[in-house]
Amino acid sequence: MEGFTHFDKNGSAVMVDVSAKADTEREATACGRIHMSPECYEKVKIGAMSKGDVLGVARIAGIMGAKKCSELIPLCHIVKLTGVTVDFELRDESGEIEVRCTARTVDKTGVEMEALTGVQIALLTIYDMCKAVDRGMRMDGIRLLRKSGGKSGIYKAPD
Repeated sequence: MEGFTHFDKNGSAVMVDVSAKADTEREATACGRIHMSPECYEKVKIGAMSKGDVLGVARIAGIMGAKKCSELIPLCHIVKLTGVTVDFELRDESGEIEVRCTARTVDKTGVEMEALTGVQIALLTIYDMCKAVDRGMRMDGIRLLRKSGGKSGIYKAPD
């Protein structure tokens, strides 16, 4: 199990001890997309979905998801988030919505998992609020775009 930080010498799962690490500014941005039917996309775009403001609710859900990350992912550290944003890009040509979540902290460990969780929860919320119109929606492209801070420095996903 050498090289894997979440296993001890016996192969048992452990939470990585970060107590010796210094607090540093850290930021991560993740993204993902949801594809939907033209009818569903238009209803979301003009705010005509019967359950209400889909993107407004999904934004709050994504922020809440990022805040709850350590409760959802085993061995994930509790991180003192200093900021979380969730933004949407509506793509008329493809009928998809891209979600971007950026998480920030000044802490001993990064916020990649928080950003990724924020994206996933926002996407699931969109699905939940729109499923009466389109059960065939598809979520994909979920990935880390960028992270900064800590010993490993900056990561930027290839285009």
